[in-house]
Amino acid sequence: MIVDNFVDYVKLYVRSGKGGKGSTHLRREKYIPKGGPDGGDGGDGGNIILRGNSNLWTLQNFRFKKHFKAGNGGDGGGSRKSGEGGEDIVINVPLGTIVKNTNTNEIIFEVNEDMIDTLLVKGGKGGLGNFHFKSPTNQTPRYSQGGLPGEELQITLELKVLADVGLVGYPNAGKSTLLSSLSDAKPKIADYEFTTLKPNLGIVAMSDYRSFVMADIPGIIEGASKGRGLGHHFLRHIERNSVLLYVIPVDTKNVKKDFNILKDELIKYNPELADKDFMIAFSKSDLMDNELLEEFEILLKKEFKSIPFIIISSVSSHRVSELKEELWKLLNQKN
Repeated sequence: MIVDNFVDYVKLYVRSGKGGKGSTHLRREKYIPKGGPDGGDGGDGGNIILRGNSNLWTLQNFRFKKHFKAGNGGDGGGSRKSGEGGEDIVINVPLGTIVKNTNTNEIIFEVNEDMIDTLLVKGGKGGLGNFHFKSPTNQTPRYSQGGLPGEELQITLELKVLADVGLVGYPNAGKSTLLSSLSDAKPKIADYEFTTLKPNLGIVAMSDYRSFVMADIPGIIEGASKGRGLGHHFLRHIERNSVLLYVIPVDTKNVKKDFNILKDELIKYNPELADKDFMIAFSKSDLMDNELLEEFEILLKKEFKSIPFIIISSVSSHRVSELKEELWKLLNQKN
């Protein structure tokens, strides 16, 4: 699966429908010249509803459509006929979408359940017809209620990517190359920082019809938890990954320091990320000969005693199949 034009942040304008006017009709029939009031009620305005849809992966559908207006309620009629309700607008969004009030930046709600509707903006109430205002002292009221106006709201949708495995690492650590070697995704790959500016998703296929979703997320830098680099736009995607795979190149100056910085930035952003299962893939092993690799692995066993790790090369496919199996075990160890 390849996700092009990944959109994870949009601003929308939504407005519910206004309620219809109540009728001031007076009953007039051939043999009933003074039948009294029989004006019906106005219909309620349409609502704006958000629906979670597990078939959607991005907010791309909103690139060119950013205004949503529900239908207005119909006016009431004679013979106590009520006006029709305004048509609701149902907006489908991916699971993991956060809905914020654009003006206050307050979170309204988060969409996490498939095919569950959540009311965002309620339509205006329809006005009462003159039938409701009949009284012993006013047998023929010639007034009714107007419908209430709809509500308007400016909202911001932010998407947290839902994936089984999320790749965490510095820019140019080899995450995109790894994703392309494991799946059918084709992320942009180049030898400079921040090649990946938006998340890329790929399906990692295995034997026996097994598969899992992997996300290549923009590279993290020290200070990302405070908004440096791609900052929070990157970090929010990590929250919805089941397992984290830290990717650290073998030619880095201090592998333990790099790992600690990466992990600390995640925990500073959200302490709950400390509880996620993870392992480390030391990438670009093709840069070392066999003798150096043996020495490097001995060093890693001392530095990362209780942390699962594997040394790989996406270019030569060294231990890539083994990595897939280890990730599968990690994903399913609690099942």
